[in-house]
Amino acid sequence: MSARQPRIAVLTSGGDAPGMNAALRSAVRSGLERGAQVYGVLEGWQGAVDGGSGIRRLGWDDVAGIQHRGGTVLGTARCPAFREREGMRRALLHLVQQRIDRVVVIGGDGSLAGAAELAELWPELLAELVTAGELEQADADAHPRLHVCGIVGSIDNDMVGTDMTIGADSALHRIVDALDSISSTAASHQRAFVVEVMGRRCGYLALASAVAGSCDATFIPEDPPGPDWGTRLATSLRAGRSLGRRDSTVVVAEGARDRDGQPISTEMVRELLAQGLGEDARSTILGHVQRGGTPSAYDRSMATTMGATAIDVLLTGDPEPQVIGVRHNRAHRSALLPAVRRNRQVSRLVDEGRYDEAMAGRGHSFAALDRLVHELGAPAEAPTDPRARVAILHVGALAPGMNTAVRAAVRLGSGRGLAFVGVEGGLRGLLDGHLVDLAPHDVESWVADAGAALGSRRDPFAPETSGRVAEALAAHGIDALLLVGGFDAYELAHRLDRARGEHPGLEIPVVCVPASIDNNLPATELSVGADTALQQIVTAIDQIKASAMAARRCFVVEVMGRRCGYLALMSSLAGGAERVHLPEDGVTLDTVRDDIAAMRERFEAGGKLFLVVRSEGADEEYTTDVLTTLFEAESHGDFDVRPIVLGHTQQGGRPSPFDRVLATRLAARAIDALDDAVTTGTSPAVMVGLQRGELTATPVAAMDHLVDWQARRPLDQWWLGLAPLVRRLGSPPSP
Repeated sequence: MSARQPRIAVLTSGGDAPGMNAALRSAVRSGLERGAQVYGVLEGWQGAVDGGSGIRRLGWDDVAGIQHRGGTVLGTARCPAFREREGMRRALLHLVQQRIDRVVVIGGDGSLAGAAELAELWPELLAELVTAGELEQADADAHPRLHVCGIVGSIDNDMVGTDMTIGADSALHRIVDALDSISSTAASHQRAFVVEVMGRRCGYLALASAVAGSCDATFIPEDPPGPDWGTRLATSLRAGRSLGRRDSTVVVAEGARDRDGQPISTEMVRELLAQGLGEDARSTILGHVQRGGTPSAYDRSMATTMGATAIDVLLTGDPEPQVIGVRHNRAHRSALLPAVRRNRQVSRLVDEGRYDEAMAGRGHSFAALDRLVHELGAPAEAPTDPRARVAILHVGALAPGMNTAVRAAVRLGSGRGLAFVGVEGGLRGLLDGHLVDLAPHDVESWVADAGAALGSRRDPFAPETSGRVAEALAAHGIDALLLVGGFDAYELAHRLDRARGEHPGLEIPVVCVPASIDNNLPATELSVGADTALQQIVTAIDQIKASAMAARRCFVVEVMGRRCGYLALMSSLAGGAERVHLPEDGVTLDTVRDDIAAMRERFEAGGKLFLVVRSEGADEEYTTDVLTTLFEAESHGDFDVRPIVLGHTQQGGRPSPFDRVLATRLAARAIDALDDAVTTGTSPAVMVGLQRGELTATPVAAMDHLVDWQARRPLDQWWLGLAPLVRRLGSPPSP
């Protein structure tokens, strides 16, 4: 058997996770596009151990339309036989018989560790099979080593070295949906709820859902509570009741324990709350609903980039097993075995009661999230003698999560001695004096609310506006400004900063929190609202694609984004589009010709669907209607073409869990900046953001060097490097 062409096997192993199918689709199509033959191993490593029909060749259309499906179409199972040497030997034999010596494993650390062990034992097992006469020496010589690349699929987000694992965001969606429903019931009856979520060794889901679900407390394996935790929890919840809160929710990770290592169960917490509060308390165990269902848009787009990266890594021939994770929104490769060892070391630290080391092992972002949960859970009220008076206003278009950011700012800032006023109606509201005091109890329920309770609008900025703003700030005793909005808010901050020399009344701290579905703001890689909009788009694309099952149809879907193509590109990756049109690239006649050639080839090959996603600002001439007309004219009646303009549905709906957590983290960073300014007596004008995984504060004055003012977008957009992947996965390579 001579290996004239690379052969790659893909398998999913261990517990299933939403998004595995998106990774599978990407790996298969990337492999085919790179000229490899790709095989699917059924039922995890069991298919390799069994051989025969357990390993089958996959073509382009075998993975078509699977990225929206939960679970894994290859099947998964825990394979006890593979843990033994004989089982590994059988797996090796069956792989080599198919001339396969490259494997992509999508699963948890146990599955990945097993693959790394097989790679390590590969030469020994080859020799044993040759000696036993089960394998020819020439075949062994043709496949001297196994190249392994792992992709972490785990809803627990429990792999050290990666920011997110496949499935964690989808599980968070399930949990937060449940918490939102429970919250309305709990508030109606003035009742406490204890909710158990998954997380046997990792508390990420508990922490993130507590932030996104506005919960009072959480218990996780890495940070057990101190003595008398039940009494202190009941005392804290009673204090919250006295401040007007009607409901109480506590999240318990399934692996939670106390400082002595004893398990903390939901029933235990429920009983303590019932006794301590003297009211009805209920418990709910969410169970496997967290693991199933449709993967989120984030899990699909992330898994898609990871699958393609895994193939690129395998085809480089690196002899050391690698694992693909996500670092700072980008696919990231690292050595597999050290990553697994670090991961298991954290679990051992938890088991040994070395909790400070375990928290450090999870990383600074995990520890920061834990601190944020504790700070948000503490009862808060408006200070009686405030250190400063902060006005909060929205400027520009609506973004889901604006309310979440305001809630977090008011709750966290009140604990630092800051008083808040909400400006109703944006800049015009400030100039007209439409201000209302905001105390923590006023914003308590805002975490999940759609829209913007304070209102948001675009207002013209005339030459005299700076002076009028200075007068309004002085008239209302405003000591600082917190702007939560999009490019219009940032432009306002920039104008006010430049006018400080002319109007001394503008010499106050100004902090911008990025909130824009367009994700077109400087000094941050992600803006509040973009994830929710992306989720809305991908849900619509799923429904659109389902409607084409009985017809041969091309859809041209227009999404928002103005002159920034973030939503168009990421929804194309998550939704499985064949083509995408971005403002950054523009549209030409050659672009249109290429689209037409690709769709004709697709339909002639028996395809039923061709999806083109177009950003609303892609081109002034080649509009959605023009493209539809051109595509229809060139169809020659062989397929239909339908335009879909999604419109303002992208701005609506409750903020996603990701946006709620992001809004809360950014608001916390904004409060840190305001607190520091008040303490030091300085007047910075800054833009808070998330850059390379760090929460940052960049001077507003730097905007001239960071943005394209005409296009109203950053000069550097990290996600543009993913654009070629849409075409790579959209059309099969020529025979």
